[in-house]
Amino acid sequence: MGLRFETRASDSPWVETVWTCTSEQVTEMTSVATVCWGLVFWEREGRAYASISGPETRTGTAPVPEGATFVGIEFAVGTSLRAVPTAALVDGGVELPDVTRRTFRLDGVRWETPGPDNAEALVGRLVRSGAVVRDPLLTEVRRGHGPAVSARTVERRFRAATGLTQGAVRQIERARRASTLLASGVAGTEVAAGLGYFDEPHLARALRRYVGRTARQLRDGSGGAIALDLDQLTTS
Repeated sequence: MGLRFETRASDSPWVETVWTCTSEQVTEMTSVATVCWGLVFWEREGRAYASISGPETRTGTAPVPEGATFVGIEFAVGTSLRAVPTAALVDGGVELPDVTRRTFRLDGVRWETPGPDNAEALVGRLVRSGAVVRDPLLTEVRRGHGPAVSARTVERRFRAATGLTQGAVRQIERARRASTLLASGVAGTEVAAGLGYFDEPHLARALRRYVGRTARQLRDGSGGAIALDLDQLTTS
């Protein structure tokens, strides 16, 4: 018993993943560094809640309301809310007021609370209204295209849009990828070599900083509840 995460990819260029979670007999979890900001909706004992989550630069611990069900939308790197800059959300978040079981208020407008199957429909409405925006330069950079501006300009706009440096994003994404590979049974030496770590000790330090687990704990599934779907192998 603990946290039961399920994560799916999205075909929307604005969305990284959509996830669901149920908490059972757990009141605390290990949080994992993430490069995305998100919207999180949950219900507990008949009451509804919603919040904006920000990128997280390292692992930590976070309280979990027992008996709650969650739906989360992780937005693609380079997107942001018009009302709240992503840089202001790093290692934090904002709880949304005036939430009901059917609706929530964001950017001065009331929206229908999504389920896991219609999250993209909500995102589409947010985009069309201008509530969610993105820097097209970052989209091109993330696709591996060389922009017609200086590296300094790219880094400045990257930090303005995400609150993170490009190097921090690469390190966090690599550590998350390593954790899913280790959880699937791939040997530490293979993970370190395949993802460009200098050696296994460097991989171990990255896991401690960003994931809060050792390679053994990831393989064994030990260490307690964690905010990560370790069954979801990504190809990014």
